[in-house]
Amino acid sequence: MFANAPVARLAIGWLTMFLIGTDLFVVSPLLPLITAHYRTSPALAGLSVTMFAVSYMISAPLLGHLADRLGRRRMLARCLLGFAAANLLTASAANFAWLLSARLFAGAAAAGVSPSLYALVSGLAPPDRRGTWLALVVSGLLLSLSLGAPIGGLVGAFFGWPSIFTILAGFSLLLLWLNQQVWPEDYGSGNIAAQRHAWALANLSGRLAPMVAWSAALYGVYIYLGAGLAAYGFSTEKIAATILLYGCGAIGGILAGGRMVDRIGAKPTSGVGLAGLSVCLLLIQIAIDAGMLATFAFGAASAAAQLFFFFQLRNTALKTTYRLSAQRFLPGTPVPSFSV
Repeated sequence: MFANAPVARLAIGWLTMFLIGTDLFVVSPLLPLITAHYRTSPALAGLSVTMFAVSYMISAPLLGHLADRLGRRRMLARCLLGFAAANLLTASAANFAWLLSARLFAGAAAAGVSPSLYALVSGLAPPDRRGTWLALVVSGLLLSLSLGAPIGGLVGAFFGWPSIFTILAGFSLLLLWLNQQVWPEDYGSGNIAAQRHAWALANLSGRLAPMVAWSAALYGVYIYLGAGLAAYGFSTEKIAATILLYGCGAIGGILAGGRMVDRIGAKPTSGVGLAGLSVCLLLIQIAIDAGMLATFAFGAASAAAQLFFFFQLRNTALKTTYRLSAQRFLPGTPVPSFSV
């Protein structure tokens, strides 16, 4: 009964994304502690975030393809196990090079967790609620901006920054078990003659560039948001308020985006989001120069950016077409029950 409860699936999915987001975003408040520990500069310490992001970007297509063959549930479990190991390596990093290597490993593991979870959620959601279900799960990632990262920063200040990654490793193992309980087994498709459908893979790879630019505009801004605002003379209280509103805007944007997708579709929603983000980024510069309403401009930009997240749903639709084509041209080729 527990495994069949939609509420349980959404809750465990939400917690899993909250864990992934906390692991990524907690580095921002921990940067001063990491810098002091390894006696390096903040710019170099920020490379730990860069290594995570680059590893994620490179690994996601490869692990996504592997998940199609092995099954999303299996990939999710294995990557959560790898994520736990990566966090233990981060906590025990003896030098800065080891830390960067551990964050590289963590990014690769996260690249297998998030897409597999998105696919499982979307595949089991009612067709008219798919965007809403996905938005609810992704809100866990975004709430870590305003809740997980600040709490992690406080814990790191009192108990040392390595303790945060040890705790995250423990929760990764717990969530590994919980995800195994709530998601039904799905079966990979095996080799479905990808060579015959290279055109479909080329279309998917061509859609990667907008997602990379979007991620850089959204998450790249967040990582150095505190340092950047301080350089413009913002007080500590105002910086904290800006970061809080940035996180709240992201949560509001993803929830609103989920409803919009269910009503008008992913393509119009992502278009509105991209246009809104472009306008809001211009407004941020104007607001900072004018010395007023900059906090609200950051919140609006974060909310608009999340609407573009549903661009992934368009990629998902193409992937479904590719799978159906494989089944059509290769009769008897298994198609996963829970493919998106």
